Amino acid sequence: MALGAAGIIIPLLPTTPFLLLAGFFYIRSSQRLYKWLINHKIFGIYIYSYLTYKAIDMKSKIGLISLLWLSMGLSMYLVQNIYITLLLIVIGLGVSTHIMMLRTLNKKAMVLKRTETKNQLSQTKNALS
Repeated sequence: MALGAAGIIIPLLPTTPFLLLAGFFYIRSSQRLYKWLINHKIFGIYIYSYLTYKAIDMKSKIGLISLLWLSMGLSMYLVQNIYITLLLIVIGLGVSTHIMMLRTLNKKAMVLKRTETKNQLSQTKNALS
């Protein structure tokens, strides 16, 4: 988490891979951390939708790709090394392609699907009790 947070400030240090890696380990290390992450009031719906449906909303896609290329452009400008610039372009194209290939759900559908899943889990739990 600390490396991901530092990556927000330091241009060449990648933020997203470190945060995804931290999330990966949080989810597998503790049920309590997993529930906290999935039920987080700001990020929970996005994490749940990505994990469950491999989907994000269009506003997030546009914001992610814009922020990605803005930070890549700033890094290219600051470093001014042709090899690093080419590497950043290849990475940026790969990440942009991945983001664009994710399913698109509108925010209401994301919340509705999450609520339906929670209700189904509650009903299953009650039936098993």
